[in-house]
Amino acid sequence: MTSAETHRAIQAVWRIEQARLIASLARMVRDVGLAEELAQDALLVALEKWPESGVPDNPGAWLMATAKRRALDHFRRKKMMERKHSEIGRELESEQDQMPDLEAALDDDIGDDLLRLMFTACHPLLTTESRVALTLRLIAGLSSEEIARAFLSSEATIQQRIVRAKRTLADAKVAFETPRGAERVTRLASVLEVIYLVFNEGYSATAGQDWMRPQLCEEALRLGRILAELAPAEPEVHGLVALMEMQASRLGARTKPNGEPILLLDQNRASWNQLLIRRGLAALARAEALTSAPGPYLLQAEIAACHASARTAEETDWPLIAALYEVLTALIPSPVIELNRAVAVSMAAGPAAALPLVDALAEAPSLKAYHLLPSVRGDLLFKLARYEEARVEFERAAALTRNARERALLLERATACTEAL
Repeated sequence: MTSAETHRAIQAVWRIEQARLIASLARMVRDVGLAEELAQDALLVALEKWPESGVPDNPGAWLMATAKRRALDHFRRKKMMERKHSEIGRELESEQDQMPDLEAALDDDIGDDLLRLMFTACHPLLTTESRVALTLRLIAGLSSEEIARAFLSSEATIQQRIVRAKRTLADAKVAFETPRGAERVTRLASVLEVIYLVFNEGYSATAGQDWMRPQLCEEALRLGRILAELAPAEPEVHGLVALMEMQASRLGARTKPNGEPILLLDQNRASWNQLLIRRGLAALARAEALTSAPGPYLLQAEIAACHASARTAEETDWPLIAALYEVLTALIPSPVIELNRAVAVSMAAGPAAALPLVDALAEAPSLKAYHLLPSVRGDLLFKLARYEEARVEFERAAALTRNARERALLLERATACTEAL
């Protein structure tokens, strides 16, 4: 194997093993920041030694053994005198003496360790931006540069968020554990929020030149699938996975070859990914079997299933979608959900029935700068042949969006209004 091939192999191994390493190390040292440093140290040793010695038969176990030795050296070097640190040092030294059982030890608690790491990275104590950055760094394995590129931020900003997040967790002495009871519900909601936020940013980029960023959708799906296996009895986890699988099934149909957006009703449904749809429906069935009281993600997955199950746009069960949005609104009141319900009502009962619902949202503070409000209103006005009013709304929506592809689409629709006059 050439040096270049070895380095590619190391990068592949690191992408697979990083979260496992950090999770297991964090359980031992009770410090996410230190765990990441130890894992990085092990990677540097691999980069130094593997080009000469070759990639080990079990690279994950090799990296873990190296990281544990580094942890032991760290505690010895710092001469930690506190009882807890002494116990950790003895535990690490004891495990170091049992090298033949290392692979088994690596696998024993990995599920629990990854779950703890997810709950820690998505701790409500952190800002949403910090939770996203830390999750993508520790669990998805993205570099600061990759995260910055995905969210159109500077690498320095992302690095600062990650450093501050780790410092905040350390200063607050956040326990590296899976919470129970009411706290578990709250923390799980935070984890799901972060995963779905990452997915949505990939599905409809808020800014930049690209309509979508599929890499973020893929990472969110990967995180959701991992979480579903780690928390198999949580219906909302399976609901979120179902929702993402079915939405991701449309990614290949959402743009033209030149990158221009294709709206849902105009998409070629034959190009929707049927494997992802089947996976999504299976996850939805799994979620529904676990509860008789659907939560927000499960309800949204049921809405996605209505779209996925319709062979043509005309066959879509819009009355059912409108009813599901009504249930969702009662569960988590939100102007955005009300706007989505208005769209479903327009498809089920016509634009005249939906326009008053949209107009009622005009004064909602959270929608003042939300470009989809004037976009939806413009669409309804266009269908009612109120073309001049529709043009104004589309132009207003174009001024509000920060995504270049979306802006071009909205201005195109504004032009169509002028031509229809």
